[in-house]
Amino acid sequence: MLDTLLPILIFSALALAAIGAVRRVRLWRQGRPSAVPLLKGLAALPRRYLVDLHHVVERDKVMSNTHVATAGGFVAAAVLMILVHGLGLANPILGGLLLAASATMFVGSCFVARRRRNPPARLSKGPWMRLPKSLMAFSVGVFLITLPTVGILPADAGHWLLALVLSALVVWGLGELVFGMAWGGPMKHAFAGALHLAFHRRAERFGEGNRSTGLKALDLEDEAAPLGVEKPADFTWNQLLGFDACVQCGRCEAVCPAFAAGQPLNPKKLIQDMVVGLAGGSDAKYAGSPHPSQGLGGKPVGEHFGAPHGPIVAPDPMTGGKALVDAETLWSCTTCRACVEECPMMIEHVDAIVDMRRHLTLERGQTPNKGAEVLDNLIATDNPGGFAPGSRLHWAADLDLPLIADLQQVDVLLWLGDGAFDMRNQRTLRALVKVLRAAEVDFAVLGNEERDSGDVARRLGDEATFQSLAKRNIATLSQYRFLRIVTCDPHSFHVLSNEYGELGGHYTVFHHSTFIAELYDAGRLAFAPWKGGKVTYHDPCYLGRYNGEYEAPRNVLKALGIEVKEMERSGFRSRCCGGGGGAPITDIPGERRIPDMRMNDVKESGAELVAVGCPQCTAMLEGVVDASAEVRDIAELVADALVMRPAGGAVDATRRPAGKTTAEEVI
Repeated sequence: MLDTLLPILIFSALALAAIGAVRRVRLWRQGRPSAVPLLKGLAALPRRYLVDLHHVVERDKVMSNTHVATAGGFVAAAVLMILVHGLGLANPILGGLLLAASATMFVGSCFVARRRRNPPARLSKGPWMRLPKSLMAFSVGVFLITLPTVGILPADAGHWLLALVLSALVVWGLGELVFGMAWGGPMKHAFAGALHLAFHRRAERFGEGNRSTGLKALDLEDEAAPLGVEKPADFTWNQLLGFDACVQCGRCEAVCPAFAAGQPLNPKKLIQDMVVGLAGGSDAKYAGSPHPSQGLGGKPVGEHFGAPHGPIVAPDPMTGGKALVDAETLWSCTTCRACVEECPMMIEHVDAIVDMRRHLTLERGQTPNKGAEVLDNLIATDNPGGFAPGSRLHWAADLDLPLIADLQQVDVLLWLGDGAFDMRNQRTLRALVKVLRAAEVDFAVLGNEERDSGDVARRLGDEATFQSLAKRNIATLSQYRFLRIVTCDPHSFHVLSNEYGELGGHYTVFHHSTFIAELYDAGRLAFAPWKGGKVTYHDPCYLGRYNGEYEAPRNVLKALGIEVKEMERSGFRSRCCGGGGGAPITDIPGERRIPDMRMNDVKESGAELVAVGCPQCTAMLEGVVDASAEVRDIAELVADALVMRPAGGAVDATRRPAGKTTAEEVI
């Protein structure tokens, strides 16, 4: 009896799952076309899932092992169950493997159940709370019906076990884990997630040490292409697939600075809003933490709704119209990529947010607060502050900075950035010039030929202004010869290095901390021992998470004799200062300020000084009232510690790390 029913039940569930899968694929295909190598992506899936994805998951060792046992056991058990009980290929070897797989899955499901007994706030509840029971039902059911196959129970034992396993295996186990995988439910992420990894919008993210963080350019010449994303169907189909892959673990929520500050943004809720828009309906069934600050622009769960071809943001916010997302949610993002870095499904939250901002800015002209003024300044004066373009070098009137227009060719082009108009950052630039001259670096500046890099315009969604600035900068740079660009601004560093290339500008760009570290290793700089107090280091988002540079700034501080007192959130988990993505310009209110939270992290480290490597970070952290620590840029610390090098600038070979270049090889 059991031998007759099991194949019918198994293949019926698979058939229904296939129908659900086709339906789900049709939902994704509502998005715009995206050229993806399908076969190559599928071939790369095993490595992407088992290696690249696991690198992220294993940051939580317990959950990593739990996932390996549960997911690995399920995949193995499902395949072996089809062979043994579906196709009738029963033998002791396959039966034994099936028992081992289902037992492994059961052990993993026990850890899932333990976690769900008192789940952290970031985890979604609702249907997710039944997942441990479903996993246990499937694994126990498969284990029991397989015992006769290996001779542990007599073959006719299936008659009295049938009633037990029928509900556990078919109605519950197969229903949740197989049927629900394609039709919706807690296991949906397994189906959508696998395909998301195969057809990822940023395939270049995969592979050891690979990164892909530059925003993708809009084709402004294509009149048929939408300027940004107005409705869910304006996303590419593989972006929609990525949203559907969300496992609702809430890791993004836990690290989001805007969420922690009580601003109306929860990246997990935002992705689930996109899933609602994908299928149509309301967010009433959302079972996680809502967007905070409901008294400051947010709306309670159940009042947002949308459709694939309906607007994501209500066209006229002044009338109180309802749609999927409030505009304040999108403008709260600092684009720090903490959510992307933590996401175990490698979803690109920031790409989606900027895509939606592009529509609000380019099509509706709805950039909030000082956003419109800043964009107008960029168009009129090539800098966000609206300063006279000819005043870019006024701060350096006494420094006699060499202009590349006079020299035509140098080793290093020093990119000043718009910190040249900020009195505080001018101190950093003066310090950096002092360091370069002490190391006898052949450098020059563009002077008044330099324009804003376009970073803030792009993050605010004004792709047209960004591309205009970028193309003019590229045209200027093409007139001169240099080996590398050095800048103390991670935002300019990122844009020049990772986003100009798509527009024809390919350069070797160094953050000043990386360049200083090289100069020191080559023996071109010498420092007096540090005699100050305790120091911590704040990782800028656009240097760390965007470009993977964590060690060079710390190496410079170490060279100064400083032992860094690390904050609890440092490195790839560093908390954002709140200065990126145009957030200080859009200025969405919350319950607290992001830089205040970061300065509290500094206080908890016990440091008396926080070293930074970004003008935005300096401005945000120095703006904290009653700050417990002084804020200094790395260039300032280095300039203060400079001492005369030995005659001839000889390199101390005992000090230079193995594999480092000589002084002559650095430039």
